[in-house]
Amino acid sequence: MEKIFNHPSLGPITLRKRTGSRSVRISVHPRRGILVSLPWFLPYSRALAFVEEKKEWISEALTRQKEKFSGLTRNGMIISSPSSPKEIAALRKAARSSLIPAIEAFALQYGFTDSKGIPVYNRIAVKNNVSNWGSCSSKNNINLNMRLLLIPEHLRRYVLLHELCHLKHHDHGPQFHKLLDTLCEGKEKALSRELRQYRLV
Repeated sequence: MEKIFNHPSLGPITLRKRTGSRSVRISVHPRRGILVSLPWFLPYSRALAFVEEKKEWISEALTRQKEKFSGLTRNGMIISSPSSPKEIAALRKAARSSLIPAIEAFALQYGFTDSKGIPVYNRIAVKNNVSNWGSCSSKNNINLNMRLLLIPEHLRRYVLLHELCHLKHHDHGPQFHKLLDTLCEGKEKALSRELRQYRLV
């Protein structure tokens, strides 16, 4: 359950009640704006009073976030998540239908398989996160960011190969980089530099 409150100096603030919350929390994001989470039983007026207490901190946080966001825009491409649940669901669905078959094909093509020719990863999941493009756990579970669909195909391929290489080398040691560089035809460093121009927010 949530409400939008238009603060006279801070602008729109989303007030969101959560059943598991025990205290009022404020977060500031350059794209999603100001979010105030509060316990289900607490009246919205208490949350707004807390906002007034923290108004100076919120204002400073907004300024820092805008400066950071502006800097990222100048120095690289911003790759943000769609804003509405419907758009997020659509992108996730499209990513699953594209990324999972692609990584399955690469696993077969480059020999990330067992003696029976079955790919050695355990599970592939497509998620929406801001921390990484992909990951591979010690149990060989591969997670892929749905926003890989929003970057160039050659960089998408690089990320998929990167995660597949972790099936053989779970660290980023010399053997890992040697294998990945071989699969990338000697372009691993160049592709890594290019990928860093795309920032997740």
